[in-house]
Amino acid sequence: MRVLLVEDDAMIAQGLQAALRQAGYAVDWMRDGKSATLALQPAVFDLILLDLGLPGRDGLEVLRELRQRGDATPVIILTARDEIQDRVNGLNAGADDYIVKPFDLDEVTARMRSVLRRVAGRGDSSIQHGDLRLDPLTRAVQRGGVPVSLSAHEFAVLEALLQRPGAVLSRAQLEDRLYGWDEQIVSNAIEVYIHGLRRKLGSDAIRTLRGVGYFIPKS
Repeated sequence: MRVLLVEDDAMIAQGLQAALRQAGYAVDWMRDGKSATLALQPAVFDLILLDLGLPGRDGLEVLRELRQRGDATPVIILTARDEIQDRVNGLNAGADDYIVKPFDLDEVTARMRSVLRRVAGRGDSSIQHGDLRLDPLTRAVQRGGVPVSLSAHEFAVLEALLQRPGAVLSRAQLEDRLYGWDEQIVSNAIEVYIHGLRRKLGSDAIRTLRGVGYFIPKS
């Protein structure tokens, strides 16, 4: 999952970015509203964590412009503005959720999963495909009811493929889900993760379309 974090407080941003990356998210960090607007024009993110009191351009302006041009990317506001009217303004501008600082990391990740479930139209957090079951909430994977232990990156690759069974994802598309702009990518990293998943889930779990990418067959 690719996340855009827009936060001018370096201590908060670095801590949140590190924690989310450790959990398997690809996180890009922008420090001001103008940079966030530029980042959102060409790039596609699964979710945006947006502060309001930003240098250069207020977060509400960034959010309103995003919605005005028809971009429905889920947005969770993370801010110190705790008045009821601030919450109303944020939600009316198009935010999907609103969290007041200081916040707990577990709450942030839980809210992220909740928003993404709503967007996907799923009441349950888990993804079931044949005898494969993946639960983003607990980071648990089972095949045929048997627990399978995966690394954070293996989990992220599997989640991306399970979200669209039958769809072929290229190496570049999978890298976008795993790495932020400032992270160094090992040239064969995706191949290594796919090999690890096949070893743990079975060689038939993930197929290769030569020269194009990888996919999980439809049931």
